[in-house]
Amino acid sequence: MKKYPWYKIGLFGWLCTLSLCAQATLVKSGDLVVVAGDSITEQKQYSVLIEDYILMCAPLRDMRVIQFGWSGDTANGFVSRQIPSLKLFKPQVVTTLFGMNDGRYTTLSSGVANLYRQSMTTIVQTLKQDGARELFVGTPGIVGRNEYRKPGGSAEVYNETLRQLGEIGKEVAAAEGAHWVDVHSLMAEVEAKVKEKYGEKYHLAGPDGVHPSANGHLVMAYAFLKAMGFDGDIGTITVDMGKGTATASEGHEILGVENGGVKVRSSRYPFCFYGKSEDPNSNKGVLEFLPFNQELNRFLLVVKDAPTATVKVTWGEASREFSREELSKGVNLAEAFLDKNPFSDAFAKVNQKAKVQQDFETPAVKVLLQSFVEFQKQMPELAQAESDSFARLGDGVLKRSEELCAQTAAAMRPVEHTIVLEPVR
Repeated sequence: MKKYPWYKIGLFGWLCTLSLCAQATLVKSGDLVVVAGDSITEQKQYSVLIEDYILMCAPLRDMRVIQFGWSGDTANGFVSRQIPSLKLFKPQVVTTLFGMNDGRYTTLSSGVANLYRQSMTTIVQTLKQDGARELFVGTPGIVGRNEYRKPGGSAEVYNETLRQLGEIGKEVAAAEGAHWVDVHSLMAEVEAKVKEKYGEKYHLAGPDGVHPSANGHLVMAYAFLKAMGFDGDIGTITVDMGKGTATASEGHEILGVENGGVKVRSSRYPFCFYGKSEDPNSNKGVLEFLPFNQELNRFLLVVKDAPTATVKVTWGEASREFSREELSKGVNLAEAFLDKNPFSDAFAKVNQKAKVQQDFETPAVKVLLQSFVEFQKQMPELAQAESDSFARLGDGVLKRSEELCAQTAAAMRPVEHTIVLEPVR
């Protein structure tokens, strides 16, 4: 595995803060996971990546993931606007990402800090009372050091405000028995590394310095997925070239071994990436500085008794040569064949279904259910008289959400692929 000095020093403490010493996955089969937050969540990028991972990469069944993003929202706004709607869904797992708007884009005042602490406490307590088993309190991300242009302070000033709000979230999580996810520190560390490599014009917090592109959203998704306790074991294919045999771990089935080719059927996918590394709209550029593949995306090929010191491995459209020692230890196919592999098209289809599903969830939450909630607040007597009609509206939204989640899950079908091994020298 590659060594990351910044990871070993800075991120080690970050991981321990997430209580990741425990190996158990906190998300269980059958759970409904709600990803809640402000406009960064409503971008439907890190929320889709979380859904992608849970559906395609994790050994879980009957899962649903939905997003509750609301542009311009704050923790206090979430309490009044979204929690009443969220009650209808009865999630077992909830992630929150607030703070970007809570800080009001200036130096943190005591009044703002107190309101954020009070609101986050109310969120955690209320969701727990409503039956949520696992709560993940995410810190706000960062604003881009070169891209942030809002009046009221520099990027350095506002990032300090966001850091302080994150510390308040840490206190709330500790006091209320929730999990704290330090998105802010991780994004700051990765931003420094990618700008050093790609130049100051390369952004991690988006072209406006607030709303990340695909690269920043992968960092956020990684933070939450690690906090959820996923171990990253997608699968292992073990080939004995001397005997001409192969075995596979759970989620994968060996269909045959012939003429150096190992045919496999996989019901678990490795996570796939697209685009050019130097483009912020691709999430490839951060992989060198974010241990996503090493920590969350290990699809290993182990080769025993290779007849030559070097073996050519062909997987899909690409080929690479590896030493006997590398193959005996295990090569991560997901990392070694990054650009185009046999899962790329299938992964993209499920990803697209997840986007369609989450596109529905935005108006469902912000228009249909919010209108229902506001009507009950403003006209309680009439709302009571029309309770059956409103119950049908709520049931209709929930049913449609369940249908779309089912369509997303159904898009994931087993992939048959062949790994070809050829002795070289």
